[in-house]
Amino acid sequence: MREIIFGVAGGLALFIYGMNLMGEGLKKTAGDRMRSILASVTRNPLMGIGVGALATAIIQSSSATMVMTIGFVNARLMTLTQAIGIIIGANIGTTITAQLIAFKIGDIAYPIAAAGFILFFFGRRKQLKYLGQVVFGFGILFIGLNTMSQVLKPLANNPLFIRWMTQLGKNRFLGVLIGTVMTMVVQSSSATIGVLQSLASQAVMDGETVRALIPLTAAVPVLLGDNIGTTITGILASIGSNRTAKRAALSHSLFNIFGTVVCLLVFPLFVAFVYQISPRPQPALGITEVHVIKRQIANAHTFFNVLNALLWLPFTGLLASIATRFIPGEDKYLERGVKYLDDHILGNAEMALDLAGKEIGRMGEIAWGIFQEAEKMFNGHNQLQAKMGAVQEGEEILDELQDAIIHYLSMIVSRNSLTDRQSDLLTNLLHVTSDIERIGDHCINIAEEALYSKEEGVNFSSQAKEELGNVFRHTSEMLFNSLQALLKSDFKAAERVLELEADMDKLEEQCRKSHMERLNDGICNPKSAVCFTELMKNLERIADHCNNIAEAVLSSRH
Repeated sequence: MREIIFGVAGGLALFIYGMNLMGEGLKKTAGDRMRSILASVTRNPLMGIGVGALATAIIQSSSATMVMTIGFVNARLMTLTQAIGIIIGANIGTTITAQLIAFKIGDIAYPIAAAGFILFFFGRRKQLKYLGQVVFGFGILFIGLNTMSQVLKPLANNPLFIRWMTQLGKNRFLGVLIGTVMTMVVQSSSATIGVLQSLASQAVMDGETVRALIPLTAAVPVLLGDNIGTTITGILASIGSNRTAKRAALSHSLFNIFGTVVCLLVFPLFVAFVYQISPRPQPALGITEVHVIKRQIANAHTFFNVLNALLWLPFTGLLASIATRFIPGEDKYLERGVKYLDDHILGNAEMALDLAGKEIGRMGEIAWGIFQEAEKMFNGHNQLQAKMGAVQEGEEILDELQDAIIHYLSMIVSRNSLTDRQSDLLTNLLHVTSDIERIGDHCINIAEEALYSKEEGVNFSSQAKEELGNVFRHTSEMLFNSLQALLKSDFKAAERVLELEADMDKLEEQCRKSHMERLNDGICNPKSAVCFTELMKNLERIADHCNNIAEAVLSSRH
């Protein structure tokens, strides 16, 4: 039994490694086109299904397609209904692996792997190397299957295992449970269906008849469970995402669970249908059930997902509604895109500059929000990954707004003859835009340091925590006042920022001196020392940008 367990584990490892190699090679060949296609899916569910199937067939992983889709939904590049179309298509695309396994390629697996190795390691052109990686992975995949088939042969003569397989055929729910658990553990439905095909194709003597160790009636419930189990990857990927992304992951599970229930209700009809579209044993020609079971399982896998897709195609909106009922509520998120800039009034410099100022003020509010999120991460707040995502999203929006505002200001210059005051104002707006964007960059750095400290177990001394807390509070007050000055033309707030900047220099100098003393005394370790220095540096830079904003506001009153 130990040899069987180790052999299956090794063969499965080779199978998954080969599948990943193959998928990576295909992805490199396709470049970033799959990601672009996924992101630009239309609202037509049928188009979504086609794109999902194509993407999964190319990258050889429905889990990878699902993870990308959840990422797009989380970034609000895709609606839930669009995501459901892709999810349905991904289920169809993943069945290509089982169809490939059903071909009798195992006998030439080693020559295929050797040919791929030669192309991959000796090819000069990138496309040739990528092709070699695909072929090499394809060969390794079948070597893994051969390994599993060889080590599983003794089970065909084990009376206890044969009885257990017979019971499995009688209890469909047990088959679904086994398939679900196997795929949840392995994290690949293609791999578990490959194991199922290898196990099923072992020959068992039943009197004078040769039959498959696992007949189609016992194999179908297991592959139904495989489809349910593969949805765990999407659920894991949605942890820390927004509600819509969680609904997309849940939709994947519901799609496969409902499909499984329907299939079990019409089980005899479904099995009869698979028999009709698949090769059958022909004893007179020496073709037994063992020779055709792999193709029958592959066809059952393919047509279950195709028929399930056709069943749900008119009801993608209903599936989205069900997922929304399970995960109610609305997401609080930052609004992307410009809010105030209007190209129609570019010819009026005064009004256009006023709108640019409002958009920059909005940038400031976003910067304030992500600074608070970064500070909470440093203070040991829970859900660090979710807060990191919020900081990253805010910083991305700041980048987008900076580009839009700079373009808008350049258009104002090109369309108007500006007065000296307007020119000065425009210059100040450009500088403030850059300052706010840089504040966002430093917030990202602070958040990354907080995440690194948590993951690496970096601990600060009580004195270091107190000093960093003081600097955070000081920086927070400077940022708040600089934004008050910007949003409300509050000159007193701007003057307060300049006062705080002078205090900040003294505070920073004292903190660095204390830090060096702790380092020399061995109170803090190198990791915490580096982290302390990086945090201080980024907080100091934020304070400098706050000072710049305050100076720009004060210059406007002259």
